[in-house]
Amino acid sequence: MTFNKMLLDWYAINKRELPWRNTINPYYIWLSEIILQQTRVKQGLSYYLKFINAFPTIFDLANAKEDKVLKLWQGLGYYSRARNLHYSAKDIVSNRNGKFPDNYKEILGLKGVGPYTAAAISSFAFDLPYAVVDGNVIRVLSRFFGIDVPFDTAPGKKMFQELAQELIDRERAAEYNQSIMEFGAIQCTPRLAKCNNCPLSAECTAFNNNEVESFPVKSKRMKSRKRFINYLIIEQDDAVLFGKRKEGIWRGLYEFPFLEFSKNTLPSSVLKSDIWAELFNDLDYEIDFISEEFLHKLSHQQIYAKFWGIKVKRLNLANYQLVRKSEINNYPVSSLIDKFLQQMKFS
Repeated sequence: MTFNKMLLDWYAINKRELPWRNTINPYYIWLSEIILQQTRVKQGLSYYLKFINAFPTIFDLANAKEDKVLKLWQGLGYYSRARNLHYSAKDIVSNRNGKFPDNYKEILGLKGVGPYTAAAISSFAFDLPYAVVDGNVIRVLSRFFGIDVPFDTAPGKKMFQELAQELIDRERAAEYNQSIMEFGAIQCTPRLAKCNNCPLSAECTAFNNNEVESFPVKSKRMKSRKRFINYLIIEQDDAVLFGKRKEGIWRGLYEFPFLEFSKNTLPSSVLKSDIWAELFNDLDYEIDFISEEFLHKLSHQQIYAKFWGIKVKRLNLANYQLVRKSEINNYPVSSLIDKFLQQMKFS
């Protein structure tokens, strides 16, 4: 029995029922694929349902305010995905009369769509023979064929893409792509792979050499950067200063003013710093509280954050506006700020 046939037979019995598998609507499939990038299915499912409920057509998404899109996305991280999704929806409505492109090249041209997502949409919506290569596929192929080339290098990416394309069942492209991805997600898992009841184990290189945990091979990990941030909740009457970030990974999200230091800094040293003196410049203020330290981990950085509650009669800052405390939860914010708001029951 061929590699393809074993995967397809396994999939017919073991596949999960997921809503985006019951449609060939390219808009819904596109939504699901963008949401599921760097997101587990269990977490992404609720976001997918929220999005199709709020934006049942691409016209609804295109006409939505960015703040609403980001608020629905809140908690998923990688907010550029949401911004690109919104941008591409507006582009499709404005320049294609709302008709989603139906070929790989044009789908790949959408902002925020890379080779994997273009292949997924092409095959799932239009059954075109383009192989998907995500983390699950890489894990299955590397273990089965014993590929020890790091998958996150240029030669590795090329090798896995070419092999996946060579293996695809051209007559059942959508089903085959779903089968190998699903196999990696629930059978050939990163840890504790279910090798003892695996239909591929007899011919699996990694299993037969007792090296399952050694694959896939990754190049040297990038060193994580540490950041030390003090958020200032500057309260005036029943409102606080709150602003929309204009750059960085949290662009488009709202946050409190902040001071950032190159190392962990004691509150007493923060108060003596030049940037504190410049900000509060002879103003009368009262420090209401200083929170515990919050640790927030991102892919290549760790953020150590403290929140300062500060009361002051009047302070104007560029790019920040006064927002009533009771309305803060209506704004899209990062998971870090949301964690503080929920923990402190801030309103």
